[in-house]
Amino acid sequence: QARLINVGRGPLVNEAAMLAALQSGRLAGVYSDVFEQEPLPAESPLWTAPNMLISAHSAGAVQGFGERATARFISNLQAWLGGEPMQNVASFPPLK
Repeated sequence: QARLINVGRGPLVNEAAMLAALQSGRLAGVYSDVFEQEPLPAESPLWTAPNMLISAHSAGAVQGFGERATARFISNLQAWLGGEPMQNVASFPPLK
């Protein structure tokens, strides 16, 4: 089955058609970090769509980002393994 990855521009994909394809099973899964409206509204049905993965649009190159992201990942992994709170936890769908 087909899967869709959109990390380009939000209007590139018809979200209503994508959602219908996910809900009907014609589309096996979607990963997107861009949307027609950004930020993605809390009431968007995409937050709870089956097999939909959503992440922040953070593809820009910033000096030192890789090192900081790696350090944060390691810190969060250690916290998670130790049953401690993690940093920068996102809520999907977002809290209202």
